[in-house]
Amino acid sequence: MKNIVIVPTYNERDNIEKLCPEIFRLLPDISVLVVDDNSPDKTSDVVKNMQKKYPRLLLLERPGKEGLGRAYIDAFNFVLRDGTFDSLITMDADFSHDPKYLKPMLEESKNHDLVIGSRYINDGATEGWEFWRRMLSYWGNQYSRLVTSAPIHDCTGGFNLLKPRFLNRLDLSRFGASGYAFQIELKYKLWKAGAKVKEIPIVFRNRLEGESKISNHIIKEGILTPWRLVFKK
Repeated sequence: MKNIVIVPTYNERDNIEKLCPEIFRLLPDISVLVVDDNSPDKTSDVVKNMQKKYPRLLLLERPGKEGLGRAYIDAFNFVLRDGTFDSLITMDADFSHDPKYLKPMLEESKNHDLVIGSRYINDGATEGWEFWRRMLSYWGNQYSRLVTSAPIHDCTGGFNLLKPRFLNRLDLSRFGASGYAFQIELKYKLWKAGAKVKEIPIVFRNRLEGESKISNHIIKEGILTPWRLVFKK
C-alpha cells in the first residue's frame, strides 16, 4: 500500500520542522506532501532543507494564501495526477492532530473509504481551547449533522483518511467552501458518492506554535455551507 499525508501550511516553519520527522519515525515508508502558501516565515525553505534527509518528503508551493480549501484541492489534484497512492491523509501542521493516530487510521482504511479522526464520539476530546471555542465547534458540528443528515459526528475536523478513487467521483472544481467548511463539503460529498465511513476517537490538542486562523468569515461559511450542499441541484 502506498500512502501520502497532506499538510497545508502558512507560517508553520517551527511546527513543520518537528512534525515531518515524527511522521517518518512512525511510518518510514509513507510520503508527506507539504502544501505551502508562500509563507512569509519561509516554511518552504525548512521543507526544502529536510528533503535532503527525507526523500519521501514532497513540497507543493503555491503563489499565495487562497484558503484551506483551495490548498487541499491543489494537493488532491497532485495526488490524482500521480495515480499511484492507495490512500491520502489530511492533517494540520501544528500537532493538534497527533501523528500517533496515523497507524490506526491506516488500519481502518482496509475496510473503509473515509476514516475520520473524530473529537465527538466516545473517547474523543478537545484540549486547550477556550470554553467559547469548544462550544462553537461542538454545536457547529451538531448543526452540520442535523442539516445534512450525514452520519458523521465530526464534520469540520481536518484529520481524515480518504481514498483517491473516491475523489475521482467528485468534481473538485465545483467545491465552494474555502475555509474549515471545506471539510464539511468534502465529507458530505464523499458520503453521497458512496464512501464507507468510519470515525475513530482522537484527542485534539490546541496548537503548539503559531496563531489560530479562525475568523468571522470562516464561521459564516460554516453556517451557510450545509444548506448550500442540501439544496444545491
